Amino acid sequence: MRILVVEDEKRLAQALAEILREQRYAVETVYDGAEGRDYALSGQYDLVILDVMLPGADGFAVARAMRAANLATPVLMLTARDELSSKVNGLDSGADDYMTKPFAPEELLARVRALLRRQGEVVMESMEFGDVRLNLATCELSCGIKSVRLGYKEFEVLRMLLARSAAIVPKEDILVKVWGAESDAVDNNVEAYISFSRKKLSFLGSRVSITAVRRIGYRLEMRP
Repeated sequence: MRILVVEDEKRLAQALAEILREQRYAVETVYDGAEGRDYALSGQYDLVILDVMLPGADGFAVARAMRAANLATPVLMLTARDELSSKVNGLDSGADDYMTKPFAPEELLARVRALLRRQGEVVMESMEFGDVRLNLATCELSCGIKSVRLGYKEFEVLRMLLARSAAIVPKEDILVKVWGAESDAVDNNVEAYISFSRKKLSFLGSRVSITAVRRIGYRLEMRP
């Protein structure tokens, strides 16, 4: 599935793209409204995530251009403005859903899945590594017949690690994806939730371990 992200805040656009790529979506990012309109009108995307305040052309204009061209591509509109009039304008312009910044990655992904389901996408329900399985709908981690419910941040940390399998996940990536690009969270926050996640794996009796890679990040390994 191909997703277009049109967002002029480059750090946020890159964070959104990485969150989506972790879920196996193909993502392109554009930082200008006029360019975003041209990309969207190509008709090659399954979903467009569109900021309202953009240089070149605002999000309302981009959405209107898509609908004028008879494109049925779902549009998820983002804005820092929470006024009712802004939401109404977005929906009237052709957006299918609306999110106010800041938002949690979990909410973004849930809305993306909902919009793509309307388009007939088969949504991935779980992720596995070694002897553990993460249910993406219930946020439950299981090993054999045992399971445990995860809190939001534990879920997101483990989801990122499972998405990369045995590859290293940089600590900075975890900070940005789980706490947000503008958060004041620091490395100690990541280390605390890695510790919580290790305890959950131990509770389940899993042979999966989270290994720290000095000065870089973490990766999953299977103990013999």
